[in-house]
Amino acid sequence: MSSEDLGDWNGLVDDANHADQITTLKAANARLARQLHETKHRHADYLTAVWDATTEAIGRIHIPPMQRPSDIFLDFPADGQREEYAVALLSDLQTGKRTPDYNSDVARDRVMRYARKIVQLSDIQRLHHPVRHCVVPMLGDMVEGVDIFPGQQWLIDSTLYDQLFNTTPALCADFLRYLLGHFETVTVHAVDGNHGRIGRRGQFGPMDNADRMLYRILGMLLRDENRFKLVMTDPQGERNWYQVMQLGNYSALLIHGDQIRGHSGFPWYGLGKKVNGWGSGGIPERFGDVFMGHYHQLGRIPLNQRAVWCNGSTESTNTFAAETLAAQSEPSQWLLFVDPDAGRVTASYGVELGQDNT
Repeated sequence: MSSEDLGDWNGLVDDANHADQITTLKAANARLARQLHETKHRHADYLTAVWDATTEAIGRIHIPPMQRPSDIFLDFPADGQREEYAVALLSDLQTGKRTPDYNSDVARDRVMRYARKIVQLSDIQRLHHPVRHCVVPMLGDMVEGVDIFPGQQWLIDSTLYDQLFNTTPALCADFLRYLLGHFETVTVHAVDGNHGRIGRRGQFGPMDNADRMLYRILGMLLRDENRFKLVMTDPQGERNWYQVMQLGNYSALLIHGDQIRGHSGFPWYGLGKKVNGWGSGGIPERFGDVFMGHYHQLGRIPLNQRAVWCNGSTESTNTFAAETLAAQSEPSQWLLFVDPDAGRVTASYGVELGQDNT
């Protein structure tokens, strides 16, 4: 065989080897695609099975409705004063978190203390005008989570199961039922926080959020309360990250606050940029004020014609914040009173929760 013939033969061999490699790669790609498809379906089937079991179990629970409050709690002067709403921001409970002086039991004490103070402050307002209805914007981070950052397992006092099915639903249900004993209606507007995320960022779908699950559990636990209403967006395949709450002529954009980026401390510039962007068409709904949590700092930030109400937290002695941000904040939550006709906040209370003087 001549060298020229060998050259042709070698070329054919190379072509054959190349074709075999392509065939092998195609087979490997098809195999990986099947594995990915099966994994996604196993994940979806797993979540469906867990949720179906949870729904069935909670469906067997019957909690008798709270008795409607006596009219003596709702009386008001007969001088024609306009009715207002009590708006009690609730966020960053992070039940399950453990610090030198904070844990799930302390969280419960402070949230129920907050409920009592909401009623006491509303009774003061009722000396001047009617306050029959309470609205509770739940702004996320209701649980601490267990694996959203490295080392978190050393900073919790309970598993995600306990946070999601024991401590937090019972706490929030008791909080809302206490309010139902003192208001004609209680309405929750709920958005998700970043601590509700399951696993590291991108590990699970954005709908797989423990805050979202908690809100659904609360809706099922209080399903027999005809004076209670749960409002939350349910975007398919997306996180329940915002909604616009409307109370007559008053409106507020509800977010958790992790959408506002900053490197150290409170991101003032980022807040103004994001809020102005959303207000000029970044989201389709029109809104007035903004309610947010996340930063554990009680604050009111004016941005021209709107105010951003940044909520506090029920936790205390955050060693991470002390070391990284050189910041601490007393346990607190915002309680606002809103005139729905005038479309504005008429009074605001930064409710301190560190000491029980109720």
